Amino acid sequence: MADRAALAAFLRARREALQPEDVGLPRGRRRRTGGLRREEVAALCDMSADYYSRLEQPRGPHPLEQMLAALARGLRLSLDERDLLFPLAGHALPYRVRRGDHISPGMMRILDRLGDTPAQVMNHLGETLRQTRPAVALLGDETAHTGPARSSHYRWFTDPVSRLVHPESDHAEQSRLRVADLHGAYTRGGADSRAAELVDALREESPEFAGIWRERPVLGPSCAAKRFLHPQLGALDLHCQTLVDPDQSQRLVVYTATPGTGSHTNLQLLSLLGGQPGDARPGRTV
Repeated sequence: MADRAALAAFLRARREALQPEDVGLPRGRRRRTGGLRREEVAALCDMSADYYSRLEQPRGPHPLEQMLAALARGLRLSLDERDLLFPLAGHALPYRVRRGDHISPGMMRILDRLGDTPAQVMNHLGETLRQTRPAVALLGDETAHTGPARSSHYRWFTDPVSRLVHPESDHAEQSRLRVADLHGAYTRGGADSRAAELVDALREESPEFAGIWRERPVLGPSCAAKRFLHPQLGALDLHCQTLVDPDQSQRLVVYTATPGTGSHTNLQLLSLLGGQPGDARPGRTV
């Protein structure tokens, strides 16, 4: 059973403990409260201010697991705090909530400070958990997919549109890199893991994947430069820097360009696109 009063008190305490600087927001001169405002937390959690306010009062609805995951992410909860949040709302742990989908507060703090840079947090299956607005402008909203398509690796081998973001001459290399990444996740997780389920599905659906899988490719220690095709900015030569959180099986991927190049200039323009590629989906045309 949910404890609405305790849930409301917990949310209020965590909101008041957060400072604007903790989540990449300006403090402003007229701020009277020390913590965040309710509408700021709601925006961080991708929910309406009215919905969040009702949870704190407490007179809100019984939140679903997806909403609780959004609250844990927006309030920058640690895993222990996240594990307290779900029982307060009447949900069990750990089976219905994958720990690998919860982004650690430290990782979120880093991402908050990359608002003008294409960056995203991904888990061990290639599922994107959070993106900056420039990353959405570069790659599209990768958090909107459901089912197996949450994995960018799955989409790469089953949806031809997903390949348009890279030049065709790079597709073979991209395929091997993605199979190698899944091979590592499969090796760590074993035959009963979600990685194994994804591998089994791809071996059945994609002859290309099955052929590369038989070779058991392994990722190297470095991340080479990648070429991207953007419908408005054209070709971009970007470097991919990765920060790994081994406890969460997650990585923060940051895309940069060499200063003084056309790619560097165009990369800075991504912030002006507002994180909404809209009709101009990355890779559709060049």
